[in-house]
Amino acid sequence: MQRVFTSAAVALLAVTGALAASTQAGAADCPSGHFCAWEHANFDGQRANWSGDDGWWESFIADEDSSWANHGISGPGVKDHVKVYSRAQQGGHMTICLAPGQEVGFNGAANDNGDSHTWAMSC
Repeated sequence: MQRVFTSAAVALLAVTGALAASTQAGAADCPSGHFCAWEHANFDGQRANWSGDDGWWESFIADEDSSWANHGISGPGVKDHVKVYSRAQQGGHMTICLAPGQEVGFNGAANDNGDSHTWAMSC
């Protein structure tokens, strides 16, 4: 009986440890399939999220972006990278580009500089 209890406890510990590790893998609270931008560093403050391109960001996040996460879906022929631009309609220069699964808590060069973005095949 002791051996059965020990085996069950070890199995439960292994499962809960795996769950804890998987939730810590993505620190940013961003829905699957979306690109997200936050108004403050380290994924804090108000969040905007998109599943597609946006040529003109909403006023609360335009030129107020300080952290970003790409939780897009990857696959053959899928645009899974995100390019952020300093002007509306993908104008100006690219401020930051995120690969699939990439989360950036702060980037001084891109901080408060985004106005639009596109999904792309690569950076």
